[in-house]
Amino acid sequence: MQLKASLAAVAAAQFATAQELMRFGCSQLTIDRIDPLVNPGALPSPHIHQVVGGNSFNVSMNPGSLDPPTASTCTSCTYSEDFSNYWTANVYFKARNGTFKRVPQVANLGLNVQGGVTVYYIRGYQASARVTAFPKGFRMLVGDPNNREASKVPSGLCFRCEANMQQSPFGGAPCTGSDTKAFPKSTCGGGWRVTVTFPSCWDGKNTDSPDHKSHVAYPASGTFESGGACPASHPVKIPQVMYEVMYDTRQFNNKAEWPTDGSQPFYWSHGDNTGYGIHGDYLFGWKGDALQKAMDGKCAGDRCAPLQRQTDAKAIACAKAQAAREDIGTDKWLTAMPGQTMPM
Repeated sequence: MQLKASLAAVAAAQFATAQELMRFGCSQLTIDRIDPLVNPGALPSPHIHQVVGGNSFNVSMNPGSLDPPTASTCTSCTYSEDFSNYWTANVYFKARNGTFKRVPQVANLGLNVQGGVTVYYIRGYQASARVTAFPKGFRMLVGDPNNREASKVPSGLCFRCEANMQQSPFGGAPCTGSDTKAFPKSTCGGGWRVTVTFPSCWDGKNTDSPDHKSHVAYPASGTFESGGACPASHPVKIPQVMYEVMYDTRQFNNKAEWPTDGSQPFYWSHGDNTGYGIHGDYLFGWKGDALQKAMDGKCAGDRCAPLQRQTDAKAIACAKAQAAREDIGTDKWLTAMPGQTMPM
């Protein structure tokens, strides 16, 4: 089994190198009911998130007054110059008796962080094109927590039901094959691999927009990885940010705990049990021109000069206490998910 895991990790690393993409682990920074992008200043925000990155993460994150590389004293990401913040909703399991428990996250293959998120910065096949790093204050959102329609889920957001924890056979590129836009409907021997892929074209002017989406766009044709051209409205090629979150659903594989009517027992923390509300938030916080150097140098994997890498232990040690203090259902069953006052 260790050999299979090693082979899958090697396959993932080779895929990263071939695609000219950085792939690195970010350990859990906090699980908290705050959202400085969608609900700035709200304590608590409507639903709970899992967050990784710089420990300057807080309820407001005003770009005019807070610079993450300056304000942070540590980062939970293994690249020590990356004080960005990356966050998604949590997943909960609803037992047959109506109680909820949080589905834990585990590290992806080949990465030695704890839980958290695997982060990708994809340069793609851009041999002659310059990929422009994000400017200071940049942030964006992909997906929609209020969505309940498969047709409205962006193509780069999906779920993969893993057969085993070794991800064997290695499934290759995300959102292909049997990957789904909805929560998996069967038990998964290796949990879920959840992929969240952001747009890769920028209008070149705005670091944010009212909906946190309009200043960015996907390629007008083809894909970013294959060199697809950006639309005229968003002409600047930027790194394509992608998250992989590994949810360990194995402790919830007992069908005797699932609803008797066959309905989906898993929920996003904002109350969605379709999965179509999949979304992710990004707030740029790399130090100086480190990310631009990485793009120009075609960095791959999680060890690439001229970037500085800290030890996995230091990344794991970077944690932040909850601002909205509450029980999040890690070790006990809850009558309702945090922020959801009525049981689903």
